[in-house]
Amino acid sequence: MVLVDKPAGPTSHDLVARARRALGTRAVGHGGTLDPFATGLLLLLVGKATRLARFAGSQPKTYLATAVLGARTDTDDATGASLPGGPGPVPADGGEVAGAIAGFRGTGLQRPPAFSAKKVAGVRSYRLARRGEAVDLAPVEVTVHAIELVEWAPPRVTFRATVSAGTYVRALARDLGEALGCGAHLESLRREAIGGLRVEDAVSPEAIGPAALRPARLAVAHLPTVELDRAGAAAVAHGRAVAAPGELAGHVALLDRGELAAVARAEGGMLRPEVVLS
Repeated sequence: MVLVDKPAGPTSHDLVARARRALGTRAVGHGGTLDPFATGLLLLLVGKATRLARFAGSQPKTYLATAVLGARTDTDDATGASLPGGPGPVPADGGEVAGAIAGFRGTGLQRPPAFSAKKVAGVRSYRLARRGEAVDLAPVEVTVHAIELVEWAPPRVTFRATVSAGTYVRALARDLGEALGCGAHLESLRREAIGGLRVEDAVSPEAIGPAALRPARLAVAHLPTVELDRAGAAAVAHGRAVAAPGELAGHVALLDRGELAAVARAEGGMLRPEVVLS
């Protein structure tokens, strides 16, 4: 895998295409897209590691975001058209803003933006919205593990949030504006971390190449690990289950001499491979 510090402008797919050229393989994917205007950590999965996308993408993600209060847009970010009417005055008290931000901490329901990849009757929501069709997406459960005010410079507010997979920070900015009665949209967004992977360890797009490759096991470093013996490694390589050492539950990373061999599900005292890399 490759950790990339995405700049504003290119799409996530643009960087996947760049990696395919630089690494000489079509087998490149990503572990969670970033909008073109957003910057920060993009996890590129290479070769057989592309099969790890669902595990890597399920980790909490940390963002540094700036919202502009007092102005709403149809996309909930700075790329959209302004929405008329409604917003009240921007709060003058930074304490009120900090309190509203803290109110998002925990698990609750979030209404996805109309301009999102969610599907409505099999059609991407953003396609319907671009055609001018009304989009009413059902709220989904999300978790804000941590959120804090970083800077209050009216009408801009910068906050840092660690959120569950599937959380829209654009929607957090929109809902912050609604909570304060003034409306808001997201102006900038930077992804600082995916689980334990940090943007400080990422390379620039220009540095994508064989020297930037990192071990696939880092993509699932949040999972418990089991080191296989030779017989176990041979069995797992053929997709066969092996006995689980001790009490394990959920997904487990299986290592063969320190390298990721598979991801298995622990159940009934056995480790049953779901993704085999070796």
